[in-house]
Amino acid sequence: MKAFVYQKAHPLTEFALKQQELPDPKPGPLDLLVRVKAFSCNPVDYKIRQGRSSEDTPIILGWDAAGIVEAVGNEVRDFNVGDEVYYAGDLNRPGSYAELQTVDHRLVAQKPALLDFADAAALPLTALTAYEALLERGVHYTGATKALIIGGAGGVGSIAIQLLKAETAATVIATASRPETVAWAKEMGADRVIGRNLKDELPTGGPGIDVIFSTTHTADYLEMIPDLLRPFGHLMVIDDPATLDIVPFKWKALSVHWEFMFSKSVFGFHLETQGDILRKVAAMVDTHRVKTTRSKTYAANLDNLRSVHQELEQGTMIGKAVLEW
Repeated sequence: MKAFVYQKAHPLTEFALKQQELPDPKPGPLDLLVRVKAFSCNPVDYKIRQGRSSEDTPIILGWDAAGIVEAVGNEVRDFNVGDEVYYAGDLNRPGSYAELQTVDHRLVAQKPALLDFADAAALPLTALTAYEALLERGVHYTGATKALIIGGAGGVGSIAIQLLKAETAATVIATASRPETVAWAKEMGADRVIGRNLKDELPTGGPGIDVIFSTTHTADYLEMIPDLLRPFGHLMVIDDPATLDIVPFKWKALSVHWEFMFSKSVFGFHLETQGDILRKVAAMVDTHRVKTTRSKTYAANLDNLRSVHQELEQGTMIGKAVLEW
């Protein structure tokens, strides 16, 4: 099979991915072998490229894919050869920058029937992240709930807005600063779009915000978040601030929820719930309550991969970029 690989961790300025022929992977007992038709890129891709090396085995990045099942492990009962599927996979296994990939079937679902492979490949990682952060943390959403998404036009923010609108009665506020990102956040369904100076846009007294989902630049907003949240409010965090001092959160008894989508697969914890979430998301798509967040589509080649990595590192990506084989 063809795959885009590298071996030594490196920065974008030394972009060292290359296309290489590798042996076709063999599925284990719980695996599917998937012919990848399209894959999407996420910030985790460049973070792994910058930090992970291998002396012998080539590293294959990519944790978002849609494709066709070519073989099933002998303990798999829920999938058949020919099924059209989508998934995010496991951070510690070879990724989706390849024509073929093996993946634990518990992390996989049938792709939405209404979407082609490129549209479907844009959804898994970000949908899982947003769903786990917002809908698996015990928050009770009502018509009076106000949720703020920091980074409303990014990959996670785009689907977070949609999931909240599809699954809850909450009012969804999103941040965006450029005309094109403001328009995108509104297209995703945000009830209100505000700029980055949260204290100028939102009241710091009164009932406050119930839920803040910080998808980017958490360190820049952390000082003001306790003033914005109501007592017993919730902060969900997915990015990587150097530190996270939450001592000021005590006065309001605020909850902080870290979200890392790969925790379940890395630790073997309830893997089947990710397949369940993707089935729910597919149902939302097929009933026209959620749509793809794909904003750009490229042919799968090294020049396009580098361009996408650059845009992700610069933080200018709107929605998701997808590459097709």
